[in-house]
Amino acid sequence: MEIKKTMKAAYLPGNSTVVLKEVEVPEPKHGEVLLRMKSSTICGSDIRAIYREHVGKGPEGYQNKICGHEPCGQIVKAGAGLRRFKEGDRVVVYHISGCGVCNDCRRGYMISCTGAHRRAYGWQRDGGMAEYMIAEEKDLVLLPDVLSYTDGAQVACGFGTVYEGLEKIGVNGNDAVLVVGLGPVGLASCMLSKALGAQMVIGVDTVPERIEIAKNKRLVDHAFLSDEAALDKVLQLTGGNGTEKSVDCSGNTYGRRLAIRAARKWGSIVFLGEGGTVEFNPSPDIIHPQKTVYGSWVTNIWRMEELVERIVRWGIHPEDLVTHRFTLDDASEAYALMSDGKCGKVAIVSDEEIK
Repeated sequence: MEIKKTMKAAYLPGNSTVVLKEVEVPEPKHGEVLLRMKSSTICGSDIRAIYREHVGKGPEGYQNKICGHEPCGQIVKAGAGLRRFKEGDRVVVYHISGCGVCNDCRRGYMISCTGAHRRAYGWQRDGGMAEYMIAEEKDLVLLPDVLSYTDGAQVACGFGTVYEGLEKIGVNGNDAVLVVGLGPVGLASCMLSKALGAQMVIGVDTVPERIEIAKNKRLVDHAFLSDEAALDKVLQLTGGNGTEKSVDCSGNTYGRRLAIRAARKWGSIVFLGEGGTVEFNPSPDIIHPQKTVYGSWVTNIWRMEELVERIVRWGIHPEDLVTHRFTLDDASEAYALMSDGKCGKVAIVSDEEIK
């Protein structure tokens, strides 16, 4: 495959716009690969912390790099010293490149890397919203041929994050599951809860369009507005007991409180949605009913690799949650649509992928 000398790349100045630039195609160094980008989906964290304004500090500090931290592509050039991957391989990129030697990295949780060399793709190093991308071999997960590149892009962040959270609370065939917030992470929570065998999946949101997406894609058994009547509706559907498991994807004070209060005695709740606050009454809401609340941030790379294997086994396709696809030339339109919050997942794909 002929590799171009220059490429288009997208940057986020922080004023709800996208800037396309023509930049040089980089060369892979030792332990690195050059990917021909095939699909890169837009994450809600990009909208919250970079697209609208640059609000992040430290691990969330955007350093004017090529944006996009949910990349999937094909290796077209390999640097020296590769140990596993080769040219032609289809790969998902774990979107945090950690130092590799701190305790968290050795556990596979590069997201929690404490080393000075930690850099997130699309934040502190160039990401996937370009024609080509450099990635380190240690950050790659092999993408099976039966999965699409957009399936892989979904795994790179959103589905990996959800799978970690659902594993923490142990979703299984005994459970009714409440998912609060039906944006892309919430929709993924519904899909994976079903795949894990949940008996009933209930979804709530404040945006009617998102509720309709969840219903139309048959990801939920019940879905309704998250309002003052939502708790009573959940209790009615569960015989007055509440759900065994609750997943908050809203990042909203009232959404999180609903997730806690709708869980039954001895139930488990996981918070996936970023930002916001939470208010509840410890004794009646948590202590007396003996509920457990988990925080969960992204996932580790071995679990992401496991998730890819499971997705193939379950016969599901994360790409099904993508409601809109754009080429890089239309990145501005793609980000604006995602920012509006009334769609499913939005993907920017290569010209050959969109055909």
